[in-house]
Amino acid sequence: MRPERLNPLFATSASLKGVGAGVMRPLEKLGLTRVRDLAYHLPDRFVQRRAVTSLDEASVGEQIVVRLTPREYRASGSPRAPFRVHAEDAAGNICALTYFGRNGAWAKKQLPLGEARWIAGRLDQFGQLLQIVHPEHVAEDGAVALGTLCEPVYPLSEGLTQGRVAALVGQALALAPDLPEWIEPGLKAKLGWPDWKPALLEAHKGEHKPARDRLAYDELLANSLALMLVRNANRARVGQPLQGDGRLRAKLSLPFGLTGAQSRSIAEIEGDLAQGSPMLRLLQGDVGSGKTVVALEAMLIAVEAGAQAALLAPTEILARQHYATLTRMAAGTGVTIALLTGRDKGRARESILMGLVDGSIDICVGTHAIFQEAVTYRNLALVVIDEQHRFGVGQRLMLTQKGQNSLQGRRTPHCLAMTATPIPRTLTLAQYGEMDVSRLDEMPPGRQPIDTRVVAVERMGDVVGALQRHLASGQQAYWVCPMVRESETDDLAAAEARHAELKAVLGDDAVLVHGQLRPEVKDAAMERFASGQARLLVATTVIEVGVDVPNATLMVIEQAERFGLAQLHQLRGRVGRGAEKSTCLLLRGEALSEVARERLALMRETQDGFRLAEEDLRLRGGGELLGTRQSGDTPFRIASLEQIAQLLPLAHDDARLLIERDGGLTGERGEAARLLLYLFERDYGVQLLRGG
Repeated sequence: MRPERLNPLFATSASLKGVGAGVMRPLEKLGLTRVRDLAYHLPDRFVQRRAVTSLDEASVGEQIVVRLTPREYRASGSPRAPFRVHAEDAAGNICALTYFGRNGAWAKKQLPLGEARWIAGRLDQFGQLLQIVHPEHVAEDGAVALGTLCEPVYPLSEGLTQGRVAALVGQALALAPDLPEWIEPGLKAKLGWPDWKPALLEAHKGEHKPARDRLAYDELLANSLALMLVRNANRARVGQPLQGDGRLRAKLSLPFGLTGAQSRSIAEIEGDLAQGSPMLRLLQGDVGSGKTVVALEAMLIAVEAGAQAALLAPTEILARQHYATLTRMAAGTGVTIALLTGRDKGRARESILMGLVDGSIDICVGTHAIFQEAVTYRNLALVVIDEQHRFGVGQRLMLTQKGQNSLQGRRTPHCLAMTATPIPRTLTLAQYGEMDVSRLDEMPPGRQPIDTRVVAVERMGDVVGALQRHLASGQQAYWVCPMVRESETDDLAAAEARHAELKAVLGDDAVLVHGQLRPEVKDAAMERFASGQARLLVATTVIEVGVDVPNATLMVIEQAERFGLAQLHQLRGRVGRGAEKSTCLLLRGEALSEVARERLALMRETQDGFRLAEEDLRLRGGGELLGTRQSGDTPFRIASLEQIAQLLPLAHDDARLLIERDGGLTGERGEAARLLLYLFERDYGVQLLRGG
């Protein structure tokens, strides 16, 4: 249970003054549903203003605070023309306070003639006239205006203003309690960091690097500590040692010999499975690196040892693809493989459930349905989780605990997690610190490189013509757009509009898939494409993982500059899966930043996903976030990429010291660390200590 002293921070944002349904909706879009979220909603930047006694002291383009006296209203007969208030400074200089959009009545109320006001805003020039367009603050009291000399600028969503967010943040900070210190005292003193609450207050007042770093470190420490507690708890669990005799693996008929990376990873997994404590290992492999073969070898070790294995996929489409692949690869082994999804009903489902109970089914492939309460295994000893980045630590724990639903007792099954998303080494520790890691950094022989080209969007007609010729040859293609439908405030390409245009040319050969479609509609479109009935799949990034159609040899990614490198690489990996040569066309917009140009050049230069992941981290670490946020970027909301690289090793060492030297979550610092885990909702580490 969460400590009582933290309850004010976890109260709903609706409990704050001035938050009704109309304000709550945009707060929810920003994820600011609780007081804690608002307290940690740190400014993007700060507006720095200078106080001047007269306009002669200021420069055009400068943010200033100045005392002006309104002298004259000037309005035009046209509603589109601006309303101007000519005001005078202490030296007699005239400045126009300019308002657009029928704000004349409001301006007159704020700026009565002859009454001095303090004005904050950017000084500009219109012809020979100095002006401040839409002053950001108008105040009678000079102290109020001077309080805006360093003003935070917060991330907003439609329906919120800077003033409203700042007021809510102020209320949230007032509710923040004083908390004991959880950082190792020597480290805190060495780095000159403030205490927790002063750091939180300072981070909202100005560019206070020590305060920002301290708050980021707190988040990293909570994560590191929780992952270590998970790791230690897993080692203390009772597992089932698995030692295979090789008889089933020897019968596998693989098209290629194993790469060195595959052989190394299998040996690491085999060593883990032989232990009495359950394995918790992550298998990282680039697109096409052969993770499925490694997973099958691991599952066959379990079957050779007289146990069962299960493979969990995040979607039904991916589960069916895995089932087909594993069935084909294991055809000569005599192993029984079953598919179980939420769609299975009646006698077919009952037959599978009976096979799992009596042990006649060796390997079960499916979605979350394979761990429902009604599903019991005779002896489930290994769980393989595919596309690991779709599952958080809490979900991983839940899955392995549900895997204990076995007739052989409550022994925790071994867990092998897989991901095709290359993760920079810096972030691997942050996201998977409780797991041992194996990397498939070699590609199997026979994989042809994908011809990657960057094409200007002005050549759209040529691209569509090339697409028609490609489909006419009997091959298939993908066309990826950054969003589902057009937005009034954005010029991103929309999948629905592009599908309509291409369908007008191609007819029923073009199908559409995006995340907002009903599951049955999406599955039907995917199945039409996978079976070859449809030749073009227009989609959003929903196809980033899990689609395997060897006959699809052309990928078109529209407005490619909007995507991160890792995501572009994942999308490109949907082609090049068969014997035919594949092509990826990156359609770019007109205006490209230097970072966008470098990204696209790297995509042409290399197909090494791990190198691209490191380069992506470097480019984004410079503060340039171009385009859609990548799934599983980082598990953090406060720590930036630079802070992760700089502070995560310190947090990792500090967490280890706390557990190994300072008594873990007992004692004075341990109790403070317990508060930290709850504050950052990493309390699954606490639950494990209680045996939960």
